[in-house]
Amino acid sequence: MKPAGQMTLTLTAELERFVKNEVQKRAYASSSEYVRDLVRERYLQEKSNSEKWAALDRALDEGIADAESGRVMDVEEAFKRLRDELSKV
Repeated sequence: MKPAGQMTLTLTAELERFVKNEVQKRAYASSSEYVRDLVRERYLQEKSNSEKWAALDRALDEGIADAESGRVMDVEEAFKRLRDELSKV
């Protein structure tokens, strides 16, 4: 029985050569360490993207609630305020 978290990968010969080359070039201790680093990088990227989407959803919900409650501003006034703020920078 495999220990928890252990996986077996099957690669084409070309991909195997690529991984071995990357291990040597980037001074990884093993192919497993290289693949683990790739998976970790992708995991963190996906997690970050999920958090950004969640923040956007919350901002949209807040904006919709503001609009439904009548807390709105004329678009010309909004642009004027933006221009005023940007001119201070």
